[in-house]
Amino acid sequence: MNLIGIDFEDWYHPELVKKFVKDEKHEPIMFKGLDKIIELLRKNDTHATFFVVGELIEKNPEIVDKILENDHEIGFHTMYHDRIDSIGYKEKFSEEIKRFAELTNKKSKGFRAPTFSLNSDSSWIIDKLVENGYLYDSSVVPAKLDLYGIPDAEHKPYRISTKSLENNSEDGKLLEFPLLVTKFLGKKIPAGGGFFLRTLPNRIIKNAIKNYEKQGIPSTFYIHSWELTPEFMPKIKLPQKENFVTYHNINKSYEKMNNLLKEFEFTTFSNYISKHI
Repeated sequence: MNLIGIDFEDWYHPELVKKFVKDEKHEPIMFKGLDKIIELLRKNDTHATFFVVGELIEKNPEIVDKILENDHEIGFHTMYHDRIDSIGYKEKFSEEIKRFAELTNKKSKGFRAPTFSLNSDSSWIIDKLVENGYLYDSSVVPAKLDLYGIPDAEHKPYRISTKSLENNSEDGKLLEFPLLVTKFLGKKIPAGGGFFLRTLPNRIIKNAIKNYEKQGIPSTFYIHSWELTPEFMPKIKLPQKENFVTYHNINKSYEKMNNLLKEFEFTTFSNYISKHI
């Protein structure tokens, strides 16, 4: 059994987009694609964890009911999709997690950092999550990229603590679900969704999942709401690199995800914990 997290954010939230539109006002539109995502999961008999950016619930509170009524799970993806290692974010977090609890009636037990920004500068958040009753996190990518990554981190779920991000901590109270990785052309790279789902051949991703299965490790997968509903993702002008990472093969995301859901079993993080931990 594998894990699937939908990072439910709007078109202006991704880091590579946000910095180019930060001074503009935006109306959220991604909620219009929620029914399409839920139908994708329904037809594949799959339940998912939706890591939701809180401000989207403030503006469209029906998001919570739609997710929960279809037996999916709500997770916390910060209130405004800010990197948790950004200057001044630590001082904002206590109010953000309190506000998210109000918006979701304390239904959230899992967290994912925007842009997987959990690192030595932001490890303080682990204790804060535990203090607020959180049971798990899924912010570690065991490979090194420009924007994120903890390359020496374990591949299987492990107990994480402020002092130990890479390895199981005996006193760790938060369960970490690191993202799926694989070897490609001799280099360890992410294989658990997003840009890599859109870019890697399907056989590479499927082989990575099968390799984890042989080791008894659940594959932790993610995909953004805007990748599944590109009709609500406006094509704005970005520099070449940012444009490529954001939009490359975006119209293939839905079918590639559908293909994986048909072949492999995925579930919510809480459901996995209840059955296997």
